[in-house]
Amino acid sequence: MVVLDATVVNVALPSIQSDLEMSEADLQWIVNAYTLVFGGFLLLGGRAGDLIGRKRVFLAGVVIFTVASLLNGLATSSEMLIVSRGLQGLGGALVSPAALSILNTSFESERDRTKALGGWSAIAAGGGAVGLVLGGALTDWFSWPWIFFVNLPIGVIAFVLSARLVPESKAETKERSFDIGGAISVTAGLIVLVFAIVRTSSVGWGSWQTIVGFVGAVALLAAFVLIERRAKAPLVRLDIFSVPTLRAANLTMVAIMAGLFAMFFFNTLYMQRVLGYSALKTGVAFVPFPVGIVIGAGLAQTLIRQRGTRTVTLIGAAFSVLGMFWLVRLDVDSSYAADLLPSILVTSIAMGLTFVPLTLIGTGGLPNEDAGLVSGLFNTSQQVGGAIGLAALSTVSASRIDDRLAGAGADPSTGEQLSALVHGFKGAFAGAAILVAAGGLLFLALLRKRHVDAGTAQATEPATESRSG
Repeated sequence: MVVLDATVVNVALPSIQSDLEMSEADLQWIVNAYTLVFGGFLLLGGRAGDLIGRKRVFLAGVVIFTVASLLNGLATSSEMLIVSRGLQGLGGALVSPAALSILNTSFESERDRTKALGGWSAIAAGGGAVGLVLGGALTDWFSWPWIFFVNLPIGVIAFVLSARLVPESKAETKERSFDIGGAISVTAGLIVLVFAIVRTSSVGWGSWQTIVGFVGAVALLAAFVLIERRAKAPLVRLDIFSVPTLRAANLTMVAIMAGLFAMFFFNTLYMQRVLGYSALKTGVAFVPFPVGIVIGAGLAQTLIRQRGTRTVTLIGAAFSVLGMFWLVRLDVDSSYAADLLPSILVTSIAMGLTFVPLTLIGTGGLPNEDAGLVSGLFNTSQQVGGAIGLAALSTVSASRIDDRLAGAGADPSTGEQLSALVHGFKGAFAGAAILVAAGGLLFLALLRKRHVDAGTAQATEPATESRSG
């Protein structure tokens, strides 16, 4: 539900724009309001689960997310929809790290944890594609509010079952105080950073607004580091970044999600604006993606036992690059079966192979008392990486489109306009593949087999934290 809602609105944007009479500038904030608040509050949500109780925070997040979904569907103005999307992002920032840390602390054997995280990874990576499918179907068959109303029964069922079945857990520590200064500075810093990034698509990377945003984000995050060094009970223990597995997995995730988010976005635009697909047809075209993710996640569980998490991550990243580079072949008259489907199949299976071991590496090897923090960091890497990649490659695409149109004269034909769009999208696809390749190389350089072996050994030690329920 949480991952799906990051993309479910994409194919519904034209309908929302027409219904609520929104400008192009306001339209992007339906997506960005969610990303902005989600990315900004993830660390806070993760640590709150450790201190207050992971089940308690998870249930609170489900309630906020579900209520916000109802408000989104009932929105009668652009302002109401954008604010409600931000509230939905807050619910997601509580649910996502709490859910991942609950999985990590509920399974003590490495084999069971691998299976659980395999399911998690398949859902997390495939949720974006499912969102496109569901968004297209609901928009065409009913109307755009139903892309939000569909969350209501899911939220109610999730709340009832989790309240009954999920055990409560929290960090076993004598110090229960909350680091207010650290929470405010890191949340504000991340929000300002993500805000500056998403604004680059409209104001450019060199504008004064972007520069001020980045300077403000750096200042707030620097203040966060100073606060954490002096805090009695810090929100984030800074020495956690000295763990090689955590550091490598998070940096790799930033690069890979930067490429993956952009690939989804520009594939959607290519299908609708160049091939002329409807919202529903675009969604159906993405059906093989979640199927491939499930296949890849299943293969990953077997290969991890045979080859190890490090090797499987590198194999997945390599095939992801090949799948994304395939899209550079696209043209105005390309076909789905010959040109798009092979890329979707290779990339989706490869992403399943990548996310399962990367999640194991990034969230394992640390005490259970830090499960929420580690999960928050990992989810933050995904959101910030996606925002960076989409903003950067949107700029690349727009620049290439403008250059091609400038060469076509003052009144370009429909064919020339479509050719310019494809030229821009191909640049974005190439950039997405390069970002994923950079993630794989970064992982290879930062992580050695001995680091993974040491993390696995520590992760399988008996848990010492408290549980109840």
